[in-house]
Amino acid sequence: MSAGDARRERIVAELAAAREPLSGAALAERCGVSRQVVVADVALLRGRGERIVSTSRGYVLERAPRRPTRLFKCHHSAERTAEELTLVVDLGACVEDVFVNHRVYGKISSPLGLASRRDVARFTEELATGRSAPLMEVTSGYHFHHVSAESEEVLDEVARELALHGFLAEPTDYEARTFS
Repeated sequence: MSAGDARRERIVAELAAAREPLSGAALAERCGVSRQVVVADVALLRGRGERIVSTSRGYVLERAPRRPTRLFKCHHSAERTAEELTLVVDLGACVEDVFVNHRVYGKISSPLGLASRRDVARFTEELATGRSAPLMEVTSGYHFHHVSAESEEVLDEVARELALHGFLAEPTDYEARTFS
């Protein structure tokens, strides 16, 4: 095994053991290389099928969900983002990601991993203090979330509450076939 292969295996092992996202700089320090080498290694690892995701706080290894997961299409203004996310986490579910289906660019997504009010507060604070707008703004408020929970019953409750509060939108036939 080459030194590069060994380093890439170490990157995967570090990400698998991490409880939080690891920055490129942190991985570089652990592997004794520059951040640019880590960026290149991550690209090679993704090319061979490793599910490494870039987040605003660093890299994470995407794990297959062990809990039941359901896709919800939502629609609301940016001002209601915290309300929507808090509703979901208060029911004991986790907002795994957000994505939009842009007519030109296709699917644009970002992992979230929001499972508590603290997570929601941190996320909305980052949106409020940053220069970036919520992803849903590129599609006039329409967006999707994969939501996981301990049971299908909790996901049923999430669906009822999202509908009751006016967050749910009906997916198009294309979206239902493509994203389900």
